[in-house]
Amino acid sequence: MITVFYNLLSILIVFTALFSYLNYRYIKLPSTIGIMLISLLCSIGLVLTGAIFPEFKQKVVSTVVAVDFGHLLMNAMLSFLLFAGAVHVDIQSLKKQMISVLTFATLGVLLSTVIIGFCTYLIFPLLGFNIPLIYCLLFGALISPTDPIAVLGIISEAKIPGDLKIKIAGESLFNDGVGVVIFLSILEVAHKGIGNLSVLQITSLFAREAVGGIVWGMLIGYLGFLFLRSIDNYKVEVLITLAIVMGGYSLAEVMHVSGPLAMVVAGIITGNKAKEFAMSGTTRDYLGKFWELIDEILNAILFLLMGFEMLVVKINKTLIWMGLIAIVIVLLARIVSVFIPVLFLSFHKTYEKYTITMLTWGGLRGGISVAMALSIPTGMYQEEFLTITYLVVIFSILVQGLTLGKVTKKLYK
Repeated sequence: MITVFYNLLSILIVFTALFSYLNYRYIKLPSTIGIMLISLLCSIGLVLTGAIFPEFKQKVVSTVVAVDFGHLLMNAMLSFLLFAGAVHVDIQSLKKQMISVLTFATLGVLLSTVIIGFCTYLIFPLLGFNIPLIYCLLFGALISPTDPIAVLGIISEAKIPGDLKIKIAGESLFNDGVGVVIFLSILEVAHKGIGNLSVLQITSLFAREAVGGIVWGMLIGYLGFLFLRSIDNYKVEVLITLAIVMGGYSLAEVMHVSGPLAMVVAGIITGNKAKEFAMSGTTRDYLGKFWELIDEILNAILFLLMGFEMLVVKINKTLIWMGLIAIVIVLLARIVSVFIPVLFLSFHKTYEKYTITMLTWGGLRGGISVAMALSIPTGMYQEEFLTITYLVVIFSILVQGLTLGKVTKKLYK
């Protein structure tokens, strides 16, 4: 078992390094987009090669299937990626935008979930798919959160005004955690049946996950700060931050609170309070570079896996049409879920020009949505939702991601 895992990891690292090199040396796209694009082209090449050498394709497909993408991302990679992203968030800038960020991350995600759920419930039967409303809402929950890994990787290279960049980055970090909580709550309702759960039980489940995750993140973040403040050794201090991530996320699962939200909160505390009051300049330098490197490597592996997942996604003409319709629905839901909070908040706060446009087009979907789709049990339309999710994510990363810089230049020239 250990040998198989090591071999799979070795293959992933080799391909990640190769594709990263090709992108940096020749294609010169943002690493998130470049690696996924090369992976997709490689997958298409493997599909075409498989028509001539079916045994070869079968071996590659069995290797991809052996990687439990959903479990790998949700239970291993996500904690590192969210913590790494949150460590680099400036709390002073975030405080100024906190009301906006939290509103987009809560009200915005809930609105988007409901809009997508009801729209797909009404439209999909026209294509011959009569999917119950609870499962359509499940799809709405998994596709609504913007992906912090994709968003942070791309907006860092786009010349977006500072305050707006903080809104987009902060929202993507928090709405991921909220999105996972909503998804798990709806999944629980789908499992037990809506008639077997009261509104109080559903609200309690949501509150325990969300509030519990935030409180747990504050606790482990502050505990980590106390340990970091008591010593001055960058090696030990980096190890302490690793313990916060790995131990904190594992315990969050045991306590049934939101691990993603806990990692975001702990990362912000570590990246601000601990850096300012508990670390020497040397430690700050090493810690920053360590988590930046972790972020880059895991990002590359994540989008490589997403490209190769195309080999196992079953696509037919009807599902392609459903995916194209879903792309439009998701974008429209994003516009509404951004417009309504901005409309309410603009009574006491001035927003930058083109805020709604940038938040809509910069709201990229990524690996987290794919992972949640993979975690849906087989009897809950997993195949259909996985294919649709994958098409939405490809459009989001390749089309929105590739054009975000150009849109920014055009709007803010």
